[in-house]
Amino acid sequence: MRSARFTRWAVPAALVALALTACGPSTPEYKSIWTTTTTTTTSTSKEPPIPFAQYLENAGVTGQPVAPDKIADLKVTMPAPAGWRTYSNPNLSPGTRTIAKGDTYPTAMILVFRLAGDFDVAEAIKYADADAELSENFKKLNGSKDDFKGFPSSMIECTYDLNGRRMQSYNRVVIATGRPAAPNMPGQRYLVQLTVTSFADQARAEGPEVEQIIKGFDVAAA
Repeated sequence: MRSARFTRWAVPAALVALALTACGPSTPEYKSIWTTTTTTTTSTSKEPPIPFAQYLENAGVTGQPVAPDKIADLKVTMPAPAGWRTYSNPNLSPGTRTIAKGDTYPTAMILVFRLAGDFDVAEAIKYADADAELSENFKKLNGSKDDFKGFPSSMIECTYDLNGRRMQSYNRVVIATGRPAAPNMPGQRYLVQLTVTSFADQARAEGPEVEQIIKGFDVAAA
């Protein structure tokens, strides 16, 4: 049986259709706390970027969705601010953990994939933001390729258009390695993705709660 295809970065769009991704202790990572977004499009290259899932598949990597709380060798946690509740929907990838405030946005979503196949992690991380960059009227607000909790990672925050609304999203991708089953054995690799999405015109007001989620997000070998 072929492993599941990777889910695109813009997964939170499904929540709208159904009506219902941090460091720096002194400076908020969530830019909306002190900035106002616009609809200016940012283009970093002439050629469209290769979507992250496509890059991994081209490299021979497959990913099997797994619930964060079902992983024995890796601990993935995300706090829920007061007023946020668990959201479940069968149309989302199996194992997806989503919390929402109210019936639509803001939302925070964690996706975890158990990876199979050898690949260059440092090279793969270069493509982690591609799906965000392909969003309609994309504008980058913030970004980093620094490691997260000791694992290779890419973070991007941006605004983009979706169904007639301006959205603001924080997205972090982490290529994590679980605790080895035995000494001198390689650990299992996982792709962990956190995406927090708000309506852009509400992002400033929701910034403190979003920052709480970002600061509390953690990935560690179990």
